[in-house]
Amino acid sequence: MASLNTSPLSAARYHGDQDVAPGMLDFAVNVRHDRPPEWLVRQLAARLPDLARYPSIDDVQRAQDAVAERHCRTRDEVVPLAGAAEGFALLSNLRPVRAAIVAPAFTEPAAALGAAGIAVHHVVLEPPFGLDHAQVPDDADLVVVGNPTNPTSVLHTREQLLALRRPGRILVVDEAFADSVPGENESLAGDSLPDVLVLRSLTKTWSLAGLRVGYALGSPEVLARLTAQRAHWPVGTLQLAAIAACCTPGAVADAAADAVRLVALRAEMVSGLESVGVAVVDGRAPFVLFSAPGADLIRNHLQNKGIAVRRGDTFIGLDARYLRAAVRPEWPQLVQAIAQTTAGVQNGRRR
Repeated sequence: MASLNTSPLSAARYHGDQDVAPGMLDFAVNVRHDRPPEWLVRQLAARLPDLARYPSIDDVQRAQDAVAERHCRTRDEVVPLAGAAEGFALLSNLRPVRAAIVAPAFTEPAAALGAAGIAVHHVVLEPPFGLDHAQVPDDADLVVVGNPTNPTSVLHTREQLLALRRPGRILVVDEAFADSVPGENESLAGDSLPDVLVLRSLTKTWSLAGLRVGYALGSPEVLARLTAQRAHWPVGTLQLAAIAACCTPGAVADAAADAVRLVALRAEMVSGLESVGVAVVDGRAPFVLFSAPGADLIRNHLQNKGIAVRRGDTFIGLDARYLRAAVRPEWPQLVQAIAQTTAGVQNGRRR
């Protein structure tokens, strides 16, 4: 297993794949399936002969139009991205003076902004990690919040998000897991607001982590600022083809049906985890954040059993008591292994 350098930058750049060794049962990475669906593989394979040519404007516009139709936006409100992570890397182009990040949160925005020399203030939420009492500085001209939030899995309401808007401020909503929530009722992806930027990922839902696929939604003015210093041809032919394919009505319907299945699976997994004495954070994402005494012992035991989970102590606002696990049908194996560890800890205390 990768060891953790405890410097702030190394913690921010620590991700779930670093908890996984070949052959392990992977609860650390939140990719929904082991491989993309066959229809998507076939469509991408059909574009392989086109790789000798640069991506065309038609490819870009097809991707934009598919996203625009999916969210009832216009073409000029859509920018294809090489994964939502590229969107975070571009945030410094908005030239904020003081950025606020609602934490615990995905660590890439803070890492990217900090590397660009931008002052970052973390608004650390207390359990159960709701926005109700978030103290965002009034002078923050860029605010980043996840919905549902990685790693907490908490889903904020539209009203809570919109309450963060201020004159002169851009609100960035990380909706990488929004399509895992049936109905997507709290999403801002369909709202044409001049000061709201929504970042979406297709990587998790469609099992495309190796391709890096996502998009940004915002006003043309904000998107122009976001991409002002972007490299030419930043998104490749296969990425554009994947965006267009995954935003068709049929694909969206498939993902929505899968989201309903995941809700039921998540409820079973949460019940199993709670049955062995761990405390689960109430959430709606396709992963579960939980805490337990001796979480380090649990994680080490799971590693020895060939099971990977995501450590929590690299997220600002969490500590070593927290672990995150993706929702997977193999959850009984995870629960059984945790039960063995917690029983050992309790027996040790009795002695």
